[in-house]
Amino acid sequence: MFILGLNAYHADSSAAIFKDGIMIAATEEERFRRVKHWAGFPSESIKFCLREAGISIHEVDHIAIGRDPKAKYWQKIKFALSHPLIGFSVIADRMSNAKKVSSLEDEFAEIFPDVNKEVLKNKIHQVEHHRAHLASAFFASPYEEAALLSIDGSGDFSTTMIGIGRGSSIEILDSIDFPNSLGIFYSAMTQFLGFHHYGDEYKVMGLAPYGVPKYVDKLAKMVKLLPNGLFELDLAYFLATKSGVVSYGADNIPVVAKLFSSKIETLFGKPRIAGEELTQDHKDIAASVQKYCETVIMHILQSLQKRTGLTKVCIAGGVAQNSVANGKITSQTDFTDVYIPSAGHDAGISMGAALFVQHQKLGMNRLPAIWSAYTGAKFSNEEIEAYLKSRNIEYQRLDDEKLFDVVTDCLLNAGVVGWFQGRAEFGPRALGARSILADPRRNDAKEILNSKIKRRESFRPFAPSILENHVEHYFEKTDRVPFMEKVFLIKKDKQAEIPAVTHVDGTGRLQSVNKDVSPRYYKLIEKFREKSGVPILLNTSFNENEPIVNSPEHALDCYLRTKMDMLVLENIVISRS
Repeated sequence: MFILGLNAYHADSSAAIFKDGIMIAATEEERFRRVKHWAGFPSESIKFCLREAGISIHEVDHIAIGRDPKAKYWQKIKFALSHPLIGFSVIADRMSNAKKVSSLEDEFAEIFPDVNKEVLKNKIHQVEHHRAHLASAFFASPYEEAALLSIDGSGDFSTTMIGIGRGSSIEILDSIDFPNSLGIFYSAMTQFLGFHHYGDEYKVMGLAPYGVPKYVDKLAKMVKLLPNGLFELDLAYFLATKSGVVSYGADNIPVVAKLFSSKIETLFGKPRIAGEELTQDHKDIAASVQKYCETVIMHILQSLQKRTGLTKVCIAGGVAQNSVANGKITSQTDFTDVYIPSAGHDAGISMGAALFVQHQKLGMNRLPAIWSAYTGAKFSNEEIEAYLKSRNIEYQRLDDEKLFDVVTDCLLNAGVVGWFQGRAEFGPRALGARSILADPRRNDAKEILNSKIKRRESFRPFAPSILENHVEHYFEKTDRVPFMEKVFLIKKDKQAEIPAVTHVDGTGRLQSVNKDVSPRYYKLIEKFREKSGVPILLNTSFNENEPIVNSPEHALDCYLRTKMDMLVLENIVISRS
């Protein structure tokens, strides 16, 4: 049985395909289109998934899309009636979007002209946005029973959903409707601090450790904690009911409307203008936003734990990308185990929609947990060589032993390496398949990376990839963190040893590298450990203000326009020396 999952007409458009219950491919459309957060119909991702499965569209048994235009229909009408200035335009925009969702067979016919639209239409399942998020976390997890949380900006008129997963089914316990949204709160404050692009929230998370959270009491006026374990916004501080949240133009690029009202200035003064110097007050606001966001998340989770009595929790949604909060869940709530998928954001909707149909609708038995994010494009040495020859690029092809030796020598000599191996990762984190690597022991590594390649804000940290069996020696927590989804404290006596991946507050967003899941990346780090004594590499995404590279062409172009020292494409090495 083949099930094709889609996230379409929504930010981070994507596709995933399952064969007899196993996910065999998943990828984001932005990797092909080279436009961040691309939000149209994921035609290139669909074609990729079908190629990987070795089938045609006719052989797909079920198509699941993570959108249900019928979800919360009457709540949408009530909102439109109570907010006539924006409500009907929002509903009209959503209805236009819903029309596309309801006629997916027309989109498929555009890319597969021989498709029978009536036959295809009967294969399509519409799965509510947050149910798809919950499915992406629970059905991929190792837990037979778990509490569930999906939390983001908004999707199908919900912003938060809680439930219980048992075996092959999910039970919904409660939800919060638009515009009461923790995602809207965090995005509004991100804009207030001068970061206006879709997805800029991680910049606030990175800036927060430079400040003191002295404005938490003021933020508590904006987001009120409720006795039932949920929350609501004081809408006087927000514009979501007047301007909407995210819109999509003909270019399918998500644009975020202004989300904060002038009333916020009574709490924090004038908003920062983009490009303006970051003051200590801006850093203190960032620290306060992160702290209060964590407070709200823990309020929800602790109530959920008490309500369910369960000790395991699965989390997805845009807010689930807050790795700092994720790392504190087991210490600040009574949950002992946390699973967050590699694509916890909206790209994971494709995977979740397929899993929801697979288990909730079809009743298929659960299969082993998903611990690998390597579901994207891959290229053989022969394909890479043929491409490099077409570009007249000089290179060496090395066996594995020599390759790991040459690459680690480069890293030890202050080199920056573009590392392109195996299948690309599914999700926003580079996990050793499409990564830029450096020596974590160097005090100047961040400056080297920012001057040679990244050209990004100096306050943003770089992440450590660490051999799984060495986590306990370097971090205060010993959790398995395969998807770089949690931030933990680095042991004080180790922080000076790895300054390049130790943030200003002594933390690191670690990736624990398993030798069975990531064998080549593991061997590279092990070779580095043999030479340096440190079982860690600095790992950042292989890109330069663009989506993560997907093909040898993307990787080579990034290498040529930056000052990277070495490019490694499978067993092929290109060097400037």
